[in-house]
Amino acid sequence: MEIHDPNLHLKLMEMCDCYLGTDYAATIQQVADTPSKDLQEDAFRYLALAILLTLTEKALQLALKRKHDKITVTIKHDAEKIALRPPTRPVFDKIIAIMRGILHLDEDKGSLQLTLGLKNDQIEVQVKIERTPDKETLKIKFPDLT
Repeated sequence: MEIHDPNLHLKLMEMCDCYLGTDYAATIQQVADTPSKDLQEDAFRYLALAILLTLTEKALQLALKRKHDKITVTIKHDAEKIALRPPTRPVFDKIIAIMRGILHLDEDKGSLQLTLGLKNDQIEVQVKIERTPDKETLKIKFPDLT
């Protein structure tokens, strides 16, 4: 059983606030290419930037997937997909652990609503996590912002 840390949710929102107004695409590439010694900080940074980039693109879904040892990250519009530079495997695993901690999710599969407070506003997203022995997926579905 994973231990719930109420500060994980707050830390994610603080990281989103910290990076508001930056060049999300360039910064996420930098985070993916040059990980620091702080794995948890890298995971929060990558996840926050991916969420902000998805919102900026007015996309409907952010998907982080690992199949065997291959990691992919995509932002999906109706018919278009944007591929992002994926994080390292340890950062990916930490992102999944953070989201499981925020959602209190111990089971292999689960889907829950999550409210993210961003500056003076908030957004409701649907988070879905699935795990099998050779695959793990995190999908965040966003409301239609167009």
